[in-house]
Amino acid sequence: MSDFINHNFILQSDIAQQLYHNYAKDLPIIDYHNHLPPDQISNNHQFDNLAQIWLSGDHYKWRAMRTLGVEEKYITGEASDFEKFQKWSEIVPQTLRNPLYHWTHMELKNPFGISKLLNTQSSHAIYEQTREQLKEPSFSTQGLLNHFKVEMVGTTDDPIDSLEFHKALSLNTEFNTKVLPTFRPDKVFQLSKGDVFRAYVQKLSDVSGIKIHHLDSLLEALDERINYFDSLGCVASDHGLKYLPKKGAFNLAEVNSTFIRVINGDDTGALEVEDSFVFYILSELCSKYHAKNWAQQFHLGPLRDTNKGKLAILGADTGYDSIGDYPQADRMADFFNYLDTKDQLAKTIIYNVNPADNAVFGSMIGNFQGGNMKGKIQFGSGWWYQDQLDGMTEQINALSNYGLISCFIGMLTDSRSFLSYSRHEYFRRLLANIFAEDIIKGYLPHDVDMIGKVIADICYHNAVAYFKK
Repeated sequence: MSDFINHNFILQSDIAQQLYHNYAKDLPIIDYHNHLPPDQISNNHQFDNLAQIWLSGDHYKWRAMRTLGVEEKYITGEASDFEKFQKWSEIVPQTLRNPLYHWTHMELKNPFGISKLLNTQSSHAIYEQTREQLKEPSFSTQGLLNHFKVEMVGTTDDPIDSLEFHKALSLNTEFNTKVLPTFRPDKVFQLSKGDVFRAYVQKLSDVSGIKIHHLDSLLEALDERINYFDSLGCVASDHGLKYLPKKGAFNLAEVNSTFIRVINGDDTGALEVEDSFVFYILSELCSKYHAKNWAQQFHLGPLRDTNKGKLAILGADTGYDSIGDYPQADRMADFFNYLDTKDQLAKTIIYNVNPADNAVFGSMIGNFQGGNMKGKIQFGSGWWYQDQLDGMTEQINALSNYGLISCFIGMLTDSRSFLSYSRHEYFRRLLANIFAEDIIKGYLPHDVDMIGKVIADICYHNAVAYFKK
């Protein structure tokens, strides 16, 4: 039997094979949004085994294991690394038609060179083989980034982060991947979080050296951190929100007085003005991003922490988030219009977690293009629950129909795993196959070179140009 993940996986025609192998396969990667830990990159960390590099922090796998009745001790609990890996191996055959099945075997094939299907029978041999390989220098964090030809890594970093590891990496002349911080100020918007919010504001005050006692000083502290991020090569901000805030009946004096009360321990009125607070702070930040020529990213739509009992036990980001069904269009238009009328709308990427909103996102970007720049406003790649074959296809089709796919800046990992770069391969294979199908149907001219160059732009060149400062 031939290898499952073979040379032409997903490529269903000679044309698709030409487009992928000749124009996409060997391009470097611009991974402009991920959650890789910069300390592990800076320290050139070596993982002891496949469980550590593969299962730790991966809520996709955790959800599948829970669905199949695996005890929590083998997921996030006290079981040994090998026991956790064994449990994962047992359930892999039951993940058929879920992207986990493809990702698992793609990541075994590249970089480990393993073509065996993972199951109970093969688990021990695969665990031992990969454990030996992970000791090699080429399987360190920096070695893996070199292997996958990653030119740029955009990590996700809180404004209070020291960025000490980014600084160390910037001085490392022997490592060629650029590891750039991304400004992610989500915690500063949580006005109604009481003591948690107050503790965060105090940390921001400490790290910025600015006493925060009203909105202006809050913005001054954030501006200081933006300047610091910028000094270390930052080219983007990122925001995880249900939806963009709407200006509404905005009263700055009321928002300021509520903020002052909150940081002094009185939460009266915090919930009532929170949306206005987010609008004001976020819009002011966006003006600063525009001045720095950063790209701003908005990840919109998730319904987080749905299982409150598990949240209390395991904390956030442990696999209990879902797709939300919030209205998006009116708020997006309102927010972008506010910035655009002031000529302060930065390069913008909007990511949609709800496929029902693909047409909304695909059409919205066309309303705010311009500024003598190709693809200034981007409909971001299939994100989270959508970074699978159907989800990516639907995003590509929506962008093609409502915008211009030729301007697209392509795929990212959005992952905490150094093995997730197979997602770029997954995307590139699918993209080549989609274009090939259109050629075969007569929807596109049979000009492989012309279309191959468009694919190369999407996979690499557009992102290179987009993130230049």
